[in-house]
Parts: sequence; structure tokens; C-alpha cells
Amino acid sequence: MQTWNEEMVIEANIEVIWNLFQLENMPRIMPQIIENEVIEKKEGVVGSKYRQKYQEGKRVETYIVEDLAHEDTPNRKHNTSGFVLAKAFKIETSFTLEKIDENSTRFFYSGSNQGVNFLGKALMKLGSSKNNDKVVVDFMKRVETEALKDSK
Repeated sequence: MQTWNEEMVIEANIEVIWNLFQLENMPRIMPQIIENEVIEKKEGVVGSKYRQKYQEGKRVETYIVEDLAHEDTPNRKHNTSGFVLAKAFKIETSFTLEKIDENSTRFFYSGSNQGVNFLGKALMKLGSSKNNDKVVVDFMKRVETEALKDSK
């Protein structure tokens, strides 16, 4: 299993950053997600399900994402979601925003990627944690870049 737990401070208002995680803005921070359709919307968000299509090169994977935890207060925003990718990997991601002041926010991004069958477990052993770290850092930088664009 691979896990990650990173944090950074973004010089932007918490609401500006939170807005980037809304369905309609997700392509800005996750450009490989080419489709994000609500299947089931639950009151309070937890239990809501979405059909996502993820494109890497010519390959497109479709999977169902479920919101597992959600919090939206003026000083703290949090969401955890989970999905199974290609019937081989169980992925869970969490992002948390904590307001430092009106113009700065602490951004936490954590998660895990676990093989669920023989193929998934074998690929996890072959996979590089350096590559996973790069994906995580690139994502966080993309969130920061987009938040700074919206802060101006």
C-alpha cells in the first residue's frame, strides 16, 4: 500500500480554494478527469456518488467515487472520497483546508492506494513511490496555482 500525507500554505482565502473542489471546477485542478457526473446526491454530502472518467493517454477508466466524510465550516473544510480503479486499486483521498487568516489557508492532502487483487498488488510492488510523490506534489501545486489566479 502507498500512502501520502502532505501539507502546504496557500496565500488565498479558504473559500476561493474550496470552490476549486466543486464539481464544475474540478477539471481545473484534475485535468485528467474528463467527466464527473452525479449519480446519487445525499443530504449532507456523505454517501453521495459520482461517475468519473479518467483519461491517461488514450486509455479511459470509468469508476464510481463515493464521499466518505465531509465538513464545511467557515474555518475548516474537509472531504474524503474513495473509489476502486480498474478493479485493481482501492484509492482513498482526503483534502482538508484550515483557515489561517483571510488571505492564507493551510492545505492538507492525504490518501492511500492499495492493490485489491493479484494484479493490483503486483503493480503496486513494481510502482515507484517517487512517481506517486510527484503526482501528489504536482496536484497540490496545481491547486495553489488555480487558487492564486482566482485571488486576484
